Amino acid sequence: MELHILEHSLKVASIAKEGIQICTHGLIKLAFLPSKTRCKFFSLTETPEDYTIIVDEDGFKELPESEYLSVADATWLALNVVSGGGSATSSQPIGVTKIAKSVIAPLADHNISVFMLSTYQTDFILVRERDLPMVMHTLSSEFTLLRVVNGETVAANSTGVTNGFVKPKLVPRPIIHPLSSPSNMFCVTSLDPDTLPSVATLLMDVMFYSGGAKETGGQTEDSGHIRFFSFSLIEGYISLVMDEQTTRRFPNNVLFTSASGELWKMVRIGGQPLGFDECGIVAQISEPLATADIPAYYISTFKFDHALVPEENIQSVIGALRTNESTGQ
Repeated sequence: MELHILEHSLKVASIAKEGIQICTHGLIKLAFLPSKTRCKFFSLTETPEDYTIIVDEDGFKELPESEYLSVADATWLALNVVSGGGSATSSQPIGVTKIAKSVIAPLADHNISVFMLSTYQTDFILVRERDLPMVMHTLSSEFTLLRVVNGETVAANSTGVTNGFVKPKLVPRPIIHPLSSPSNMFCVTSLDPDTLPSVATLLMDVMFYSGGAKETGGQTEDSGHIRFFSFSLIEGYISLVMDEQTTRRFPNNVLFTSASGELWKMVRIGGQPLGFDECGIVAQISEPLATADIPAYYISTFKFDHALVPEENIQSVIGALRTNESTGQ
């Protein structure tokens, strides 16, 4: 297995719901006019609380300075697990549960915080740039480490983190944050970039004007319907996560669907904003799912985390995760 370290230097930011109009021009340019920017990595996720942006440094220049824009205090790098050859975004998806034990858990054991972005095509593991030497050392025994430089994949240089390295003692990882499962069912899909202009008006309405801005404030921990929509345009590949109702607004044959037409249920992680420094949150969720061999998408946002699991598995997933919940809260 190969672990690709992508060349994008990324920013993670939050846009407050009440300030989205200030940023709409730049966001539309990043999503729908990529040829007018040098941006190669852009993701926008709307939750009841805010909009989370993951964008490379060129794309970040398109956003105005604003009191409504909060930026995480770090530069992030995207890692991508690839089985065999091929580019990171055109390979078959690995799934966060497939990399739970080989990537997510070892990084948590070494106190390395990660930020996850699952897409229709693949899974991106974001780590702080300053943590990269330890990341490479931690994963070098399991993976062939490769860096993407000017679009070319080359062997990653040794980081020299060797002497005095002690393998941590593995301990059980209880879930310490509240879990909730909204009533929505979600689709994870994509579309051909050539068809993007034909649905651009509809997508803009879904992203910015379909009542999301009216839902100011946070979402209480109930099991009702929540606002959640994610759009990613990464190295030319589009990924969409939206609820079933929103999917019905699109014309037939525009969105890609799996042969099974699979629907996904969400597990939302967190009662209070999670922050960026705590390690192991993704591992707490993905390891039990991996043990049960349940596939999952995982999307971290500025305040909370979200796991998507097959609709038919939601009850067993909640049961498995509840079993792992910490009783010391």
